[in-house]
Amino acid sequence: MLINDRYEFPLQLDLDRENGKYLSPEANRSIQNLYTLHSVLVHNGGVHRGHYFAFIRPTLSDQWYKFDDERVTKENMKRALEEQYGGEEEHRNLGFNNIASKFTNYSNAYMLVYIRESDKEKIICNVDEKDIAEHLRVSLKREQDEKEQKKKEKEEAHLYTVVKVARDNDLVEQIGRDIYFDLVDSDKVGSFRIQKQMPFNLFKEEVAKEFGIPVQFQRFWLWAKRQNHTYRPDRPLTHDEELQTVGKLREVSNKAHNAELKLFLEVELGLDLHPIPPPDKTKDDILLFFKLYDPEKEELRYVGRLFVKATGKPIEILTKLNEMAGYAPDEEIALYEEIKFEPNLMCELIDKEITFQSGQLEDGDIVCFQKSPAVESSVQFRYPDIPSFFEYVQNRRFVHFRSLEKPGADDFCLELSKLHTYDDVVERVARQLGLDDPSIIRLTSHNCYSRQPKPQPIKYRGVNHLSDMLVHYNQITDILYYEVLDIPLPELQGLKTLEVAFHHATKDEVVIHTIRLPKQSTVGDVINDLKTKVELSYPNTELRIA
Repeated sequence: MLINDRYEFPLQLDLDRENGKYLSPEANRSIQNLYTLHSVLVHNGGVHRGHYFAFIRPTLSDQWYKFDDERVTKENMKRALEEQYGGEEEHRNLGFNNIASKFTNYSNAYMLVYIRESDKEKIICNVDEKDIAEHLRVSLKREQDEKEQKKKEKEEAHLYTVVKVARDNDLVEQIGRDIYFDLVDSDKVGSFRIQKQMPFNLFKEEVAKEFGIPVQFQRFWLWAKRQNHTYRPDRPLTHDEELQTVGKLREVSNKAHNAELKLFLEVELGLDLHPIPPPDKTKDDILLFFKLYDPEKEELRYVGRLFVKATGKPIEILTKLNEMAGYAPDEEIALYEEIKFEPNLMCELIDKEITFQSGQLEDGDIVCFQKSPAVESSVQFRYPDIPSFFEYVQNRRFVHFRSLEKPGADDFCLELSKLHTYDDVVERVARQLGLDDPSIIRLTSHNCYSRQPKPQPIKYRGVNHLSDMLVHYNQITDILYYEVLDIPLPELQGLKTLEVAFHHATKDEVVIHTIRLPKQSTVGDVINDLKTKVELSYPNTELRIA
């Protein structure tokens, strides 16, 4: 049984007092039975739930330690003793009317460990390394080494910079899987921690060791953030820049404090798929990156890059693009320029008959292509062209649905669009649950802070789009809760639901009845409805609602 009455306990406990009346008859009276408090085990909480921790002073000094799961903190004697007495405490700050308020302390000592003074030397002893289990010694040493390494890295951070190198392999692995817009997620590419004073030419040797690309076959490009907030390879490093230090190059590429140096490694492959020296690049040469879209599979993938002449025309590279895609040489294809995706998507059809220069294409631009929609009927596919597919991807949301009765676990996940209306969402949920009537579905939004359902459910057509259901203040969630009602939600919203506990005059059992009535109903209406649901001693028995 848990009690919350105040119970004080001493720092020292003398069991010899009052002629040893607290000792058992068999106790050794020749030894002084003076005990000192060693540990206080604490329960914090109420009858139904709580948390356990302990205050311990390992050497019986004045310093106490609080052991709370994996967290250990230093504490004073007041925290270890007085604050664990339990009961009510008087709040010294006087409120209105100069009346001191009291509050209940729900932190209670429930077990005390005392050590007899005469046995202190036997119990309190020094702990040597040999007394610690082998697996703990290994674990502690590993933690200490990691801590020292992090400390060293922090102290030396100003001497180093991080260089992130993206390659064609990264584009192949990420586009159509992790990302759809732009070229690469720089957090998922090869990373090097390099001293700022290292000459860039020496860094290239590090790259050669890591990637197996000889130095003479490497050409590095700087990334640039454009005005439309996209990141694209902007220009190759010059010979003079490669003679500079890594730190100097980082400053040139990015003015931000402690920014990383982000590079794209261009490697050209010969017919035998071995690296060859990169081609000379003139001002008339433009490096373009190409993505291929398959409307049948709804799949986007990176297929490579090409140098084109600024004065050339897209029609001149169609055969090469068909080869990269694995199409027939004369396949009709449509080309689109991926311009930006935030805040609004821009993906425009490219005129194949004008020059790249006239189409304002430049180094680092992305061209997406597909079989011409005119050849493949748009009726067959959900997203027949690249712009419609990009719009779908941009608005796509994977929403995890949980039963309101079991809010801790996902029941199912649906792929939806943030532009879906209220009706669209409940229809998809009903279909997933095998229900014919979507109106009996009631949804509740997720509270990102409490990680629980919001107190109030979403009203019938109370929001316009899915995006409104998933926002909580400035945070976006991917969780919704659902209920399956016994009547349509629009009808339920016109009713007032009451839980009435019925106490029978001759029976101890209390029965809960759910009553639904129009919101304008009176107490008399509640009583009349209740009479139809309960067993009365006499037909004319009067009921009273309290």
